[in-house]
Amino acid sequence: MIFSSERPFVLVGGGKMGGAMLAGWLANGIDPKSIVLNDPSLSATMSHLVAQHGVRHVTAMSDDIKPGMILMAIKPQMMDAVLPSLAPFVLPDTLIASVAAGTPLSKFEDAFGAVPMARAMPNTPSMVGRGITAVYPSKAVTQEHKQTLEKLLSAVGKVVWVDTEDQIDLVTAVSGSGPAYVFWMAECLAKAGVDLGLPEPAARQLAEETVSGAGELMRQSSDDPSILRQNVTSPNGTTAAALDVLMAQDGLQPLMKKAVAAAAQRAKELAK
Repeated sequence: MIFSSERPFVLVGGGKMGGAMLAGWLANGIDPKSIVLNDPSLSATMSHLVAQHGVRHVTAMSDDIKPGMILMAIKPQMMDAVLPSLAPFVLPDTLIASVAAGTPLSKFEDAFGAVPMARAMPNTPSMVGRGITAVYPSKAVTQEHKQTLEKLLSAVGKVVWVDTEDQIDLVTAVSGSGPAYVFWMAECLAKAGVDLGLPEPAARQLAEETVSGAGELMRQSSDDPSILRQNVTSPNGTTAAALDVLMAQDGLQPLMKKAVAAAAQRAKELAK
């Protein structure tokens, strides 16, 4: 680890994502005395978590804090206001990491100089320990830095490393925004059941449990999703009839390709 009680890990932002990460770190045994939470306003849940574990909470940085690492977990539109207040506390060996969408490393370089930094893109299942986070490190990031990031980010799910910062925008479009696509699929599946005559509560429960159960089956299986799909599709059966629609030339695949491309384009626009 590159942080300690003397050179703490400063988490900037204790909202939903920052809070989920903090809970994961504490559950995985990271020393609470090595963490400083910097947030001017905490929810009741976060206040309880911080008090319960003895994590230091500050509303602004102070001269006695010499960060070994800073993780930015605030909204992109807050960066211009927050980064200047952090700059005086960033040391040459402080590792900067960010989980903010649409905020390029150049933004942090302008604020902090040529320090080691990494850009990460988690997704909302991180809030239940089932997320996946993609990480792009700058050239100054060492193997020790990578090990620290891997340990921290794996506390809320799996971690993958990407080769270029541009790929983070693609990750945003696939896994960052991806949970919303799945939630919408569950909504549509439930609505289709209601339209066929099922009661709304039953249709909703059937859709939600089907989506979450299929996801868990895919997670636990060593088979490719295409194999799992084939396993549940009997020739000329009900599933095959539905897949004839979903897999048609104008079906789900071209629509998903268009949707992911739109998300990736928007991520690029936000990074400008």
